Amino acid sequence: MSGHFSMMVRDLQLLPEAAAALLKCFPSQKIFVFYGEMGAGKTTFIKQLCEVLGTTEALSSPTYALVNEYNAATQRIFHMDLYRLNDLEEALQMGIEEYLDDKEAYCFIEWPQLIETLLPLNVVKVSIAANEDGYRVIDAI
Repeated sequence: MSGHFSMMVRDLQLLPEAAAALLKCFPSQKIFVFYGEMGAGKTTFIKQLCEVLGTTEALSSPTYALVNEYNAATQRIFHMDLYRLNDLEEALQMGIEEYLDDKEAYCFIEWPQLIETLLPLNVVKVSIAANEDGYRVIDAI
């Protein structure tokens, strides 16, 4: 792991810069889990990460499908939104372990709380919070 990342984003136009900086801070990491309140901007930030990685596909929230797969320039990206997941068994049935074991693909996971016991030790934990001024604070370890 490369360390710690922290950035305050005052404007949505700075999200691509924040996404590129996060990926640069953790160059060898492929699994990123995202924590934050509803509406904090997790999905919006993940869309920026996908664009920085080179995907040209239309990106949408996987809230109902649980997993969206995108193709970037040289790799696949799995974007998961586990908010509607009921339990760990449901995660296992959807094949969560296969996604996590894919060493070539990026895996961006929103609402990972139910699957934390399945996560490898070297995941990047990203928290996104809105402060009182409406700015987003993005921290990662």
